[in-house]
Amino acid sequence: MLYLLDTHAVLWLMAGDERARGVAAVLSKPRATVLLSAVSLWEIAIKKALGKLEAPADLPEQLERFAFEPLPVTGEHAWAVGSLEPHHADPFDRLLAAQALTEDATLVSRDTSFDAYGVRRQW
Repeated sequence: MLYLLDTHAVLWLMAGDERARGVAAVLSKPRATVLLSAVSLWEIAIKKALGKLEAPADLPEQLERFAFEPLPVTGEHAWAVGSLEPHHADPFDRLLAAQALTEDATLVSRDTSFDAYGVRRQW
């Protein structure tokens, strides 16, 4: 099964946060491939710089201890955003939705606004 992490899922999993306990169990299954989008790192970097989010200064290095597969943003992903209805104003989430649809991945998120895009979502 292919999973794509939403930004809050990445942060909570890294921190061992109780809110991500059920998700951690699903992602640890032997056949699970877990994608980490460059979109999430971009979002964390911007929100950290604006003082809207706390994240470790060495976040990229800390991520190396997880078996996440990196997912770059491709032209196909960016172009797919244009076909999405404007259900969500957050550009990071719209791009994550486009990636999940393009890659046929289940989005790991507690954010129910993704459901309007027809994205498979699990939390």
